[in-house]
Amino acid sequence: MDRITRKELKGDKFAEEVFDIFEWTSEHRTEVFRYGGILLAAIVIAAGVMFYLRSQADNREEALSQALRVEDSTVGDNPNPAGLHYRSQDEKDKAQTKTFAELASKYSGSLEGAYGSFALASDALGKGNLAEAEKRYREVAESGSKDYASIAKLALARVLAAEGKTADAQKILRDLINNPSLMVSKEQATLALAEVESKTTPADAIKLLDPLRTSPRMPVSRVAVADYGEISQASNVNKK
Repeated sequence: MDRITRKELKGDKFAEEVFDIFEWTSEHRTEVFRYGGILLAAIVIAAGVMFYLRSQADNREEALSQALRVEDSTVGDNPNPAGLHYRSQDEKDKAQTKTFAELASKYSGSLEGAYGSFALASDALGKGNLAEAEKRYREVAESGSKDYASIAKLALARVLAAEGKTADAQKILRDLINNPSLMVSKEQATLALAEVESKTTPADAIKLLDPLRTSPRMPVSRVAVADYGEISQASNVNKK
């Protein structure tokens, strides 16, 4: 299962906002003198809020960095002086689960929190624990931003389908088709829905895939053509 791309999204928004405030002040001297006390209070409050938000962002980034150090740590009899090291895989697994669980819980709704939940879901899938994977994907689907929530919904639908909860999976995928995001396109959601439909109603899956076979997006058309052929062939075999 793919994980969220490790990508830093940094920018000194605090400095930019403060600059904008003082630029506005210099251009509106009359208003400043007229509403001096109110404006000063607003500036102090705004600056305080922005400083707090930036501080929180720094804390989240540090927490994610620590979690990634645990994830990238080595195991065995030869410690790595450049990074974290654990004596056994079991010891590392426990530390990794604890670190990512704290990240997901403390920073729920943020990119860093989403990464923690995705990491835990991926680990659960590796162990065949579909219930735990479903729980972790739901965390992001229900509390994350639209883009990362959409990734979680796509993964959640596949887990639900694997658990036999076909109707729930179909509902999520149809919602993604109607509300695509930067991370999950309408075509991606349609391909996923066709995959689910192929297990119960192959004819519906074929209808979904047919228009995608001529999509100008090569990755989409390639998958659609391949899936269309497999489903059609399987359907014909079952009819014989």
